[in-house]
Amino acid sequence: MSLDVIIYTDGGADPNPGPGGWGAVLIHPVTGKTRELSGGDGETTNNRMELTAAIEALDALKKPCQVELHTDSQYLRKGITQWLPGWIAKNWKRQGGPVKNVDLWKRLAVANERHTVDWRWVKGHAGHVHNERADALATAEIRKRLRAAGDAPPPPPVDAEIYLKVSAAGRRGAWAALLRHGGQERTLSEAVSGVTANQMDIVAATRALEALPRGASAAIFASSDYLRNGATQWVHGWRRRGWKTATGDPVKNASEWRALTTLLENRRVLWPSTKGQKVPEFKLLGKVAKEALEG
Repeated sequence: MSLDVIIYTDGGADPNPGPGGWGAVLIHPVTGKTRELSGGDGETTNNRMELTAAIEALDALKKPCQVELHTDSQYLRKGITQWLPGWIAKNWKRQGGPVKNVDLWKRLAVANERHTVDWRWVKGHAGHVHNERADALATAEIRKRLRAAGDAPPPPPVDAEIYLKVSAAGRRGAWAALLRHGGQERTLSEAVSGVTANQMDIVAATRALEALPRGASAAIFASSDYLRNGATQWVHGWRRRGWKTATGDPVKNASEWRALTTLLENRRVLWPSTKGQKVPEFKLLGKVAKEALEG
């Protein structure tokens, strides 16, 4: 059977949980014609939006199709390709309690049965045009709901602002940070070998916070969802489980996360979202990080 449609999906919430959005790009593989879908919810989670994006994209197909679906969510891909049969066999139970988001998983299971789907994982925020477009659609829906909710109360004042950017090529990376503190501004950078982009994000935040005195407060602006979500959400569960994920696997980059969380214990840190925003500092820091990488 020939391929009928290629789909890219994305979803998120900001904060998580909070206002959320999802986006999907459907592509006809022969003509290249595309169709875009998007939507959202005023109070939801990243995972619910990832699931909803896939459900809505598959439900939009008017007949059974041969589908290649790309997602940057391992939760979605592993759930539908690995975990789902066990959940169904155990009446939607898993180790630790009921399956979360069971209403959406049931809908996705029906949609998946109707079509023949090749579920593929694509690295998020890696410059893939259709994945980036799905992300942009989801972000626009989040912004729409944030605006509808009205102005949020201003965050408490902080002692410093930190902007972060990384550059990586192969197993070599560099980070750059712009630090505004005490009426002064300075730029920090460092090149490191044998690292991934995710490791560089954590290292950048750690090195920048080390430049602040103990007890200081800071707002960290980063383009990395991995860093922001890890520091504000995931790390608490990782520490409770002895640096294991919810599925019992070792946490990736655990040593870097441990170093960062030690600093976070002694500093008040805010992580404002930069999703869908143009941040001039990122352009400058991108050049600094690239120069450090090439130097």
